[in-house]
Amino acid sequence: MSHALFEPITLRGLEIRNRLWVPPMCQYVVEARDGVPVPWHLMHYGSLARGGAGAIIVEATGVVPEGRISANDLGLWNDAQRDGFRPVVDLVHGLGAKIGIQLAHAGRKASVYREWGVPRSGAMSPEDGAWQTVAPSAVAFPGLAEPVALDEAGIAGVVDAFAAAARRAVDAGFDFLEIHSAHGYLLHEFLSPLSNLRTDEYGGSLENRARLLLRVVDAVRGVIEDSVPLSVRLSATEWVDGGVTVEETSQVVTWLGQHGVDLADISSGGNVAQAPIPVGPGYQVPLATAVKQATGLTVAAVGMIDEPFQAEQIVATGLADIVLVGREFLRDTSFGLHAAERLKVQLPYVPYPYQRAFRR
Repeated sequence: MSHALFEPITLRGLEIRNRLWVPPMCQYVVEARDGVPVPWHLMHYGSLARGGAGAIIVEATGVVPEGRISANDLGLWNDAQRDGFRPVVDLVHGLGAKIGIQLAHAGRKASVYREWGVPRSGAMSPEDGAWQTVAPSAVAFPGLAEPVALDEAGIAGVVDAFAAAARRAVDAGFDFLEIHSAHGYLLHEFLSPLSNLRTDEYGGSLENRARLLLRVVDAVRGVIEDSVPLSVRLSATEWVDGGVTVEETSQVVTWLGQHGVDLADISSGGNVAQAPIPVGPGYQVPLATAVKQATGLTVAAVGMIDEPFQAEQIVATGLADIVLVGREFLRDTSFGLHAAERLKVQLPYVPYPYQRAFRR
């Protein structure tokens, strides 16, 4: 029996074995603070590929040191980091999955303590290595340090950094790239009228607020091969009055498609502290569906999708083209294999030592 969830999908000629993907999830395990992948990343991403995911998107990776969320994040601003990713990419490929990477700049939400293993939280102290954060405007995220508003030279530097990181990602062997423009990080901060108070060509109208994101997309497209798919993650709504709306996001996605983006990864929130988000199973799927219907672009849905029949229903009924399953894959790194078993799909790519365990 054929199931939509396990049908291949092709983006720019790249065939991916199914529609069940793993989204980027920060690990915060780079103890040396140099942005270079460590053995944890081999184990982590390899296990997800072995567990049946069609594609895996590596966690938010800073395009510049000051673009990291925490000092323990991955980076891709130098060649040592590029070389450190190659074994991870090779392992995932050897297990039959595809692998992308999320290129990111945390903006005003950078320079914070990682979410585990330290006795403090929030903005880092100077003695612990804090750095100056940047943003579209000098408006702090609640509880964090005040950022410096980027000037024209700073904006140009951000664009160049995304392009350089994209080139290194392709050189490391990644199959596709994702640009992070969600969750209250820099590119989302520019999109949102709640954090972007500029009066120049980067502020005010939606066209102006989207200008930096489109510049980044154009720069990335300009340094990678036409065959490399490009995704953008967006927060479709901020769940508060005066913030980004689904209608605005749909317009931005239309522009992104015109600029060579192949996939809209639709999430929400992150730019407003304590936003009234109605969290529940599949709570962001309607956002992805709305964007898909308004734009016609390929979309991925994410957010509390943790059951095989739920994931199948989303794809089979056209609510989204791809489902991104995060925490359930952490709880069960064989979730892809278990999902296929539940849906009675025979997968040709189950690693041989596991075939007996999944055979009934």
